[in-house]
Amino acid sequence: MQMKHLIVVKGVKEWLWIFANTDFALFHAADTRSRAELESILGQKYDGVLSSDDYSVYNGYDVKAQQKCLAHLRRHFKKLIKLPGLNNQEIGEKFVNLIDEAFQNYALFQQTQDILEFFSWTSDFQAKVNLNISQWIAKAGGEAGKLLRSLQEKAHQWWYFLAYPEIPPDNNLAERTLRLAVTKRKVSGGSRSMERFQHTANLLTVIQTCRRQGRSVIQFFEQAIKAIVNPDLCAPSLIPQFST
Repeated sequence: MQMKHLIVVKGVKEWLWIFANTDFALFHAADTRSRAELESILGQKYDGVLSSDDYSVYNGYDVKAQQKCLAHLRRHFKKLIKLPGLNNQEIGEKFVNLIDEAFQNYALFQQTQDILEFFSWTSDFQAKVNLNISQWIAKAGGEAGKLLRSLQEKAHQWWYFLAYPEIPPDNNLAERTLRLAVTKRKVSGGSRSMERFQHTANLLTVIQTCRRQGRSVIQFFEQAIKAIVNPDLCAPSLIPQFST
């Protein structure tokens, strides 16, 4: 999962990227939010599922699959309800309700793990989504039309979790992981140099990864310092250990 957060360093806009899953959190301090930053971490090709918002940098990226965040999409449709324009309120309300239905049934599956019931719902749900898009897209104004075309053209990315429910329909994990950085910026006012910005990213990586792995941050730093002083000791690692 991935997100970006705007940071100002000495009056210059910089970006804090977050790459996270249930086992680790990697913060990356960057000058831009371009494709080059994404590729510097994941490479030119990523053989996994990338969860993100609908920012254009992910379009065309060579990846196994994408799941775009439905929470972000819901916010767009909520704004549409209040936006003057052709059928905006009706379209916004309709698709907010559809997204809410998706979240509710995904949460139900997480509780019951009844895959047959989940897939029975997904079949009807996808047909309902397609029907509503076809009914409204010709009646939509500019902003609504853009949202509906995105749903139509990137259906395999917005609704990937319907076929693979092990993938969440949002990137809330990354948002929660990023919250510590947001709090830090509000309290301290941000970094004073790019070097310190990178140090902050490194510290956040250690803290949030230790939390993901149920480890003590203090013990990690203690072991790391001892390993620096004594080369006979092994330095602690943040790389997740997977059983085979």
